[in-house]
Amino acid sequence: MQTVTLDGQAAQGGDDTLDPVTPDQKTWGWFAIFNVWANDIQSLFGYSLVASLFISYGVSGWTAFAALICAGLFVMFLVNLSGAAGEKYGIPYPVFARASMGTAGAMLPAVLRSTVAVFWYGVQVYFASTALALLIRSVTGVTGGTEILGLTGIDWLSFVLVWAFHIVIFWRGMGWVETFLNIAGPFVYLVMIGLLAVLWVKSDGQLLSQAQTIFANPDATWATEFNGFIAIIGTMVAYFAAVMINFSDFSRYARDKRAMVVGNLVGLPFNMILFSALALLTTAGAAVVYGEAIINPTEIVGRTDSVLLGVIAAITFFAATVGINLVANFIPAVNGIASLAPSRIGFRKAGLITSVFALVIGGFWTSFISEFGISGFVNTLGATLAPIYGIMIVDYYLLRKEALKRDDLYDMEGGTYHYSGGWNRNALIAFGIAAVFSVATVWVPALSQLAGYAWVIGAILGGIIYFVRCRTSHLV
Repeated sequence: MQTVTLDGQAAQGGDDTLDPVTPDQKTWGWFAIFNVWANDIQSLFGYSLVASLFISYGVSGWTAFAALICAGLFVMFLVNLSGAAGEKYGIPYPVFARASMGTAGAMLPAVLRSTVAVFWYGVQVYFASTALALLIRSVTGVTGGTEILGLTGIDWLSFVLVWAFHIVIFWRGMGWVETFLNIAGPFVYLVMIGLLAVLWVKSDGQLLSQAQTIFANPDATWATEFNGFIAIIGTMVAYFAAVMINFSDFSRYARDKRAMVVGNLVGLPFNMILFSALALLTTAGAAVVYGEAIINPTEIVGRTDSVLLGVIAAITFFAATVGINLVANFIPAVNGIASLAPSRIGFRKAGLITSVFALVIGGFWTSFISEFGISGFVNTLGATLAPIYGIMIVDYYLLRKEALKRDDLYDMEGGTYHYSGGWNRNALIAFGIAAVFSVATVWVPALSQLAGYAWVIGAILGGIIYFVRCRTSHLV
């Protein structure tokens, strides 16, 4: 039997993408981990989110900037915790979850995570295709046309090409994924800096001085600034929640623990600082030049009336969207699907299954899915992941003292982590109780203001309940 290695070739040792990586497959240095975060942070949604935070929470730009840096440091701490087992034992998230949830119970969080990932993977394929459509229209000047399911011929052509492009990358293996991320990350920054330079010239060098007044809030008080500071941190933690829980999917490819820690240290705070600074300054520059706060970078590019910049921006938006799609959606979707039938579903087969779902979700996004309000369903699934994080961390660090029996993690018939028929009841009870709170923040209006804090509270609640039940029952 065979498995796909980092360079896309076959190696002996099983046809299961969940197999622990071998020492020769652990090739990712700190720069590869750095670019995981560069691509996760760089996206059209991420830009709009960062650019709008100081407006949404009514704080000064400096308060928003400081909160973003603190959020980056906090997320770095959390992913170092969740990624340690992956780096040490070479195991992905669905396998790591078996230690706390059970060999069968781990399929529950894996399916929840993969469902969210598959949905957003399809949506992001569509959004990446809009960048390619923009490029085609910028070069050819062709516009309009008959629409089918809300998309013109150019839109459909772009969508199919982008969908196929994703398949080409994953079919070649994780080595190609790593290469694409290493190229896309720095390239996006170069273009963002170029856009900022254009705005600097158009503002006659007044960007920085004007930015100070734009980001100032004359009605701010210490209380409003502090509340906004905490709320922004909570929002950004929730934004990275999905990657935090399955970071072992990436850390298992790290050469060693130092590569993971340094990559996270440089990748998260540095990317957060640089990307946030560029987003905030670009927003300020747009306000100076065009007289209004524009948080969508595509609209800013459109205002510049530059065909060349429009072409470059289209390529950049494409690279950024594909990058975050591979990091945040494709890898967890593939690993989650593979965990349903490890002996029959390998890397490529799971990737094709993910791609088929993406074709349907992305193709129907404009005409049906975006109007159906399915995001509430997806957000509900995402909220239920918070307790899983707390349970896994408490189990690994407090109960097992960072020691796992790797062979038992792959023993689906017995062993240390089989518990009762493959299910750890203590974990299920802790998960169920904590998940009720997390889900309530999505649907109960009275708890809506806790949405930014819901992930952290849900994780802590799940961890505490699990720890108490395990100590009481002497499980570990």
